[in-house]
Amino acid sequence: MFAGDQNGLQDDPRLKAISEAIRVVPHFPKPGIMFQDITTLLLDHKAFKDTVDIFVDRYREMGISVVAGVEARGFMFGPSIALAIGAKFVPLRKPRKLPGEVISEAYVLEYGTDCLEIHVGAVQPGERALVIDDLVATGGTLSAAIRLLGTT
Repeated sequence: MFAGDQNGLQDDPRLKAISEAIRVVPHFPKPGIMFQDITTLLLDHKAFKDTVDIFVDRYREMGISVVAGVEARGFMFGPSIALAIGAKFVPLRKPRKLPGEVISEAYVLEYGTDCLEIHVGAVQPGERALVIDDLVATGGTLSAAIRLLGTT
């Protein structure tokens, strides 16, 4: 099933090409995980552009003022989407990667635990945010990102 099946994109031919451009790596980073490797999508100019364009088409008119990219794959798509929709880009980083005052949020992954950080004041009250990451497995990273965006 394509992600677009519930978003009105099921007939969009770009989705099939995007899906085919993503390599599945079995048992990475540990046994039982079917890792979705987007680096192969980045090598395909058309699939990469189509991926960004789908996000831009969907969110351009939704009043998004912040695009928050989750390290590291959210950094690959987030800035392009932010520029195209007229929003600022806010990086959500791993611990001790951002200088200055930060807020941290720990979360549980499919295969361990981790933490995200955001600069204090990066998002102002009332701003509408879009979170960009590569996939949702357990939802832990997305939940941590949402909590962080609500605390700055």
